[in-house]
Amino acid sequence: MRRGVAVLLIAALAAGCATTRRGGYYQDDGPHDRPRVDVSNIPDAVPRPEPISERSSRPYHVFGVSYRPLASASGYRERGVASWYGKKFHGQHTSNGETYDMYAMTAAHKTLPLPSYARVRNLNNGKSVIVRVNDRGPFLDNRLIDLSYAAAYRLGILGTGTGIVEVEGLSGDAPVTTVAAAGAPAKLSPIATAEAAPAPRLYLQAGAFGNRDNADHLRNRLAEAQIVPVHVEPAQVDGQPRFRVRIGPLDSVEASDRIAEQVRNLGLAKPIVVVE
Repeated sequence: MRRGVAVLLIAALAAGCATTRRGGYYQDDGPHDRPRVDVSNIPDAVPRPEPISERSSRPYHVFGVSYRPLASASGYRERGVASWYGKKFHGQHTSNGETYDMYAMTAAHKTLPLPSYARVRNLNNGKSVIVRVNDRGPFLDNRLIDLSYAAAYRLGILGTGTGIVEVEGLSGDAPVTTVAAAGAPAKLSPIATAEAAPAPRLYLQAGAFGNRDNADHLRNRLAEAQIVPVHVEPAQVDGQPRFRVRIGPLDSVEASDRIAEQVRNLGLAKPIVVVE
């Protein structure tokens, strides 16, 4: 969360008031007209042991949601939607007091330790980068991670502004394979390539219930509002039956954003993004 929780909350509110996006970023953000660096030659961040910022490890609240930062990045893995941020925040302070550089391999995340490292893989094209997480966010539009301009370039999501990704937390103590530059790629691990993996499926989860009747009621309400395709998916959570109401699969992040807003307009809680 750039410049701390309080200041970034104001920034997020201001961003939320923007009415126009260009290529997925807000109209007052984006790249510089003349990029100052050849981003194709920016190497991956190299994980190393670093002390975690005590100030950035405390629980915090944004938009009525509570977040509890993780004690370690090791073992973390999650799929979701990545966005990126550029010149609007370039040169400003990140949550752990550093200076945001849109030309460095960095990222913002809501719960990973600050600083920490993560491998981000674009599930649509198999491209992968390693970033240093030094900021909090993103808090809008069901996004999982906010990438620097350089990282978004390497992942191939500058034009669309978003991408469906998998984020894997890395330990600063364990060796990992990185990419030195676009012209001299190192041999990537299987998680970094995975070109043969099936295309990711994007859903919105509107609710999860222990009672099937409640799930059916929500599904019917969404269907009556012409929010489709919608279905009830049975599951087991900690040995207990759960019934998840899911919308999809959806064909794009833009479609998920639009449908999420339609769900909220019905007076329901904002659905969460699920990637499978």
